[in-house]
Amino acid sequence: MNPGTVTGRVPIVDVLPAVDCGRRPAKAVPGETFEVSATLFGEGQAAVAANVVLRGPDDRPGPWIPMRELSPGSDRWGADVTPTGVGNWTYTVEAWGDPVSSWRRSAGIKVPAGIDTELILEEGAALHERAAGGVPEQAGRDAVLAAVDALRDESRPPAARLAAALAPDVTAALAEHPLREHVSRSAPMPLLVERERALYGAWYEMFPRSEGAVVRDGERPVSGTFRTAAERLPAVADMGFDVVYLPPIHPIGTTFRKGPNNTLSADRWDVGVPWAVGSPEGGHDAIHPDLGTLDDFDAFVRRAAELDLEIALDFALQCSPDHPWVEKHPEWFQHRSDGTIAYAENPPKKYQDIYPIAFDQDMPGLVAETTRVLRFWMDHGVRVFRVDNPHTKPVVFWERVISDINRSDPDVVFLAEAFTRPPVMRALAKAGFQQSYTYFTWRDTKQELTEYLTELSRDTAAYMRPNLFVNTPDILPGYLQKGGRRAFEVRAVLAATLSPTWGVYAGYELCENTPVREGSEEYLHSEKYELRPRDWESAERSGRSIAPLITTLNRVRRNHGALRLLRNLHFHHTDNDALIAYSKRSGPDTVVVVVNLDPHHTQEATVSLDLPQLGLDAHASVPVRDELTGETYQWGRTNYVRLEPGRAPAHILTVLRPSSPPTGGSPTT
Repeated sequence: MNPGTVTGRVPIVDVLPAVDCGRRPAKAVPGETFEVSATLFGEGQAAVAANVVLRGPDDRPGPWIPMRELSPGSDRWGADVTPTGVGNWTYTVEAWGDPVSSWRRSAGIKVPAGIDTELILEEGAALHERAAGGVPEQAGRDAVLAAVDALRDESRPPAARLAAALAPDVTAALAEHPLREHVSRSAPMPLLVERERALYGAWYEMFPRSEGAVVRDGERPVSGTFRTAAERLPAVADMGFDVVYLPPIHPIGTTFRKGPNNTLSADRWDVGVPWAVGSPEGGHDAIHPDLGTLDDFDAFVRRAAELDLEIALDFALQCSPDHPWVEKHPEWFQHRSDGTIAYAENPPKKYQDIYPIAFDQDMPGLVAETTRVLRFWMDHGVRVFRVDNPHTKPVVFWERVISDINRSDPDVVFLAEAFTRPPVMRALAKAGFQQSYTYFTWRDTKQELTEYLTELSRDTAAYMRPNLFVNTPDILPGYLQKGGRRAFEVRAVLAATLSPTWGVYAGYELCENTPVREGSEEYLHSEKYELRPRDWESAERSGRSIAPLITTLNRVRRNHGALRLLRNLHFHHTDNDALIAYSKRSGPDTVVVVVNLDPHHTQEATVSLDLPQLGLDAHASVPVRDELTGETYQWGRTNYVRLEPGRAPAHILTVLRPSSPPTGGSPTT
């Protein structure tokens, strides 16, 4: 049973959000508004009302938040609540009999009909007299007492006496300080409020070893370093990214080292896979010597901070056969019957260069070592970790590790790289991961995107925050392979505006889309296996880069609070499934997005807006400004749109105040 359920004089049923029936906290960030709802009802025709009480980390109750019936006769009530600071909060639903509303309903019928008029008016006077005792003087007590006098003034017509009790100032005073009877309270429901980075951010993944690398045929390749990689940071910051994510930066094993394009035999110059962590030079708390020293890493982190960039570090809990743990802690690995250690597999993929961790023999020791390693990097300025393949480890392990870290350092954010079954992804989010990778990469059609993003923004939004990466070193989706530059633009717009957090892997801005073979999602010359220096300046000069679009998208996100939220996503109808339309709204800030999902052909559609969802009258006509082109148009309930590949891939429209003068007609780009 939902712990919020209370069977009192006013039953309270199914309080939401309730994560695992309230055993785990719902999640939010400061300033994020979400709905608390419950089913509640009274006896017969008796009126009921309800409110939500937020209690902050200091254990003091917050403001009294009135609930409203979500639809007439549904008995489902809700209220929008907004926590204001980080920490452990609770929310409680209070439901109560509302005798004043019950009286108003009855009096509104009987007094005009002349039924028991004096009795009804006296009952109203007595109720208002009681209610006045709970209304502070500055909140309208005198108005309520004046209504008492009017209800008992037999010299006035009954209709006038009733009207005095229904006056706006009386109604307002009793709405703020109602007369409550038979109060029922749900159990407090936990709410974890984390810093904004847990919900919002733009991520850029880069391999430091490729930045500044020198690769010439027939010569030993020269790795980039943290010093040379730092030279790339200003360009990343200029594109508007918030987080720079680094794959593992540790020593790489040589046993069974992979060669280019995942070949099983490496030659003497092949650099290996960063996720094969560990060599005699060190393990998870060491720096690969080709990248520099720990001092160089510290300088890299400082330079990022100067540019308002956070560093996210990959934490891959696995080892190469050369990792110091293999000899020091053999009990941490799964041994086969012949005494050998089993290498990692994700059929049909095999990772002969990686030993997975086994947890049955010494989970406490693994928890202690994992938290030690994480705290080592935290001491060097890392407050964000991307965790590799967390679904291949016990959920309870991560729950213990993240709880230990966040108990003392609640600002540390963990991203789960878990492309696995939905229940497992959800379990990891509930166990403490602040963010999760998603299936967005493989959702291409209007129906797929609508269904999946509705799930992410509603069904799981109370605990699972999506990070919409458009590509990764492992994933070059078919849509990008076949769609060319226009496909890269479309996916960037979708990811940046559908979710408050999105990410790209370096090279995306250059529209790199050559697979290792037909039907594969692996890149040809994948950066996982070899150095991949890029000529960024040449790409920008030639116009091959879509960095200007990415920069615009991140600027728009920073300027619009509506795009920094998840639960406010609403889809609108289009009569052509090649175009998708959706909106986000936060207070007066409203953004409407229309995207052509077809990277090859011009598409036209009529977009039908749900104007009340935008906070507008159903027949309103308002000016909108396209953030991609700067043009302004007049939009209403139905709008013709034409989007042509080669021009703007979408309309990102800011709804302007109705008083703002329009400068154009319906967009027909």
